[in-house]
Amino acid sequence: MAYDEGVAQRVREAMRGLRQLEEKKMFGGIAFMHRGHMCVGVVGKELMLRVGPDGHQEAVKQPHARPMDFTGKPMRGFIYVAPKGFHVDKDLSAWVGRAVKFVKSLPPK
Repeated sequence: MAYDEGVAQRVREAMRGLRQLEEKKMFGGIAFMHRGHMCVGVVGKELMLRVGPDGHQEAVKQPHARPMDFTGKPMRGFIYVAPKGFHVDKDLSAWVGRAVKFVKSLPPK
């Protein structure tokens, strides 16, 4: 599955200024790795975010968010957000910030 380059560019802008940021093709889309950990991704037109096991329940309660089920089995700690959930840049930044906050709590790889 291809990814929306416009969404990917918005993510790049939201993550601008972070050190140790790398882009990798994965999950049929693109993933933004921070400190060696998958943090944010774009699959199709959707965001894929790593929010961690403790942040999972609260995150999926948000409008337009759902568990990531890439393998057919939900992956706890990872979510998808539909485009309506990040149409406004402020909302995109909030989602990206949530993922970055979690990844910063992990030891660097």
